Amino acid sequence: MISTPRRRVATGFVHLVLGAIALVFAAPLLWLLTAAVDEKAGLRTELPEQPGPANLLAVLDWEVGLLPMLNGLALAGGAALISVVFAALAAYPLSRYQLRFKRPFLYLVLFATGLPMTAVMVPVYSMFVQLELIDSTFGTMLFLAATSLPYAIWMTKGFMDNVPLTLEEAAWMDGASGMQSLRHVVLPLMLPGLSVVGVFTFISAWGNFFVPFTLLLDPEKQPAAVGVFAFFGRAGLESYGPLAAYSLLYTAPVLGLYLIVSRRLGGAFTLAGAVK
Repeated sequence: MISTPRRRVATGFVHLVLGAIALVFAAPLLWLLTAAVDEKAGLRTELPEQPGPANLLAVLDWEVGLLPMLNGLALAGGAALISVVFAALAAYPLSRYQLRFKRPFLYLVLFATGLPMTAVMVPVYSMFVQLELIDSTFGTMLFLAATSLPYAIWMTKGFMDNVPLTLEEAAWMDGASGMQSLRHVVLPLMLPGLSVVGVFTFISAWGNFFVPFTLLLDPEKQPAAVGVFAFFGRAGLESYGPLAAYSLLYTAPVLGLYLIVSRRLGGAFTLAGAVK
């Protein structure tokens, strides 16, 4: 189709708007890159006069950066693993069986996704005090997994619905039980979907500040999401250079996980050969 002058003007205007939006999103990243190597970094985005690795070396200290990163990886990774396992077990009967209370249960799960964290934190804190789970890494991990479980169940059920039931029926004919067919037939085929659920849960727990800040009292148990807070308001001064360096370090695990999952697993189910 031959483009008219009006169409070219409209296309150029759309590209201009998209370029402006991209620039708005790129500006904070540009500040991070420049401030991370500037010892005198401020709020302005400008090239450092004498760039150096001092800020990066400062946040690579064990207590300042590495220990919170390991704590965050343990919390987020454990929460993702627990959430994926329980979401698969909960989604299987919801996807495969005609249950009497299936629809009300799904509505209840959907309602649970809309509960604000601040509304449930007071009773949760009281429960943690009674169970003596305050300042417990494992207890905090369980709660992070529980907060992501409603979304995980909905997502896992959607992926599991795409796995043909005929595959399980063939496994049942060979003597497999329900759990065996789930483990050896359904879960391997929906591995890309489970990876999406795991990444979603990991990112949700990795960026959670309020829960570990409330439930973990020992500074040596705080994750990286809380560690960012330490760079604000020290004696009324903000350490912008170390903050930018720490922010780059903080985004590395999520970016690396995304690259690994997207490269190794892809985004689609390949069920044609399995059905045959």
